[in-house]
Amino acid sequence: MKIRAICRADAEILPGKTSKTGIFKHPVQGAVLVDQEGIVSDAVCNKKHHGGPDQALYVMGSVDLDFWSRELGVTVEPGFFGENLVIDGIDSAQMHVGDRLMATEVELEVTAARIPCATLTARVGDDGFAPRFKQAGQPGFYCRVMKGGMIAAGEAIKFVAYQGIKLPIPVILQSFRPRRLPQAQRDAYLTTPLASRFRAMLEG
Repeated sequence: MKIRAICRADAEILPGKTSKTGIFKHPVQGAVLVDQEGIVSDAVCNKKHHGGPDQALYVMGSVDLDFWSRELGVTVEPGFFGENLVIDGIDSAQMHVGDRLMATEVELEVTAARIPCATLTARVGDDGFAPRFKQAGQPGFYCRVMKGGMIAAGEAIKFVAYQGIKLPIPVILQSFRPRRLPQAQRDAYLTTPLASRFRAMLEG
């Protein structure tokens, strides 16, 4: 298992919009510095829904990109969905909150699923893409940075499965309805290292 690509972006204006976005990410050459906020110098414009310590890096697996290439009928290149990392052999449908990914210097912890937004819909150019994205269950996932450092494409990655309560990434994307969950289920999910915005839903 290794890093296929590391992607970053400068802030750009979405076509037909006035707001800036950092979704137009492209692979970079060489090593980059990762700290608690993610890749240093990567643009994060909508900090209400993206970025921050609990969503410092957005990761997709090669399995996810292969899936979306088939679904969209085009070759989906690294960075297309705004992801920071693409990791060979990873399938986000099989990932859980609390799973860890360890490179030589950098250690990441899975915290949440990517939830589709208007910016992603505009990026793809399909007004109906958000429900399609949810239904597919291949969203990629956010990570917090447990240990920062330098990271580069081609670097080996070690996967360590979370040993606690299993909260699958597709569940957060497709059926995370806190008010409908039994209290016991809420309490169980709160034992995981879930991103703060989702924890607030469970605690509310």
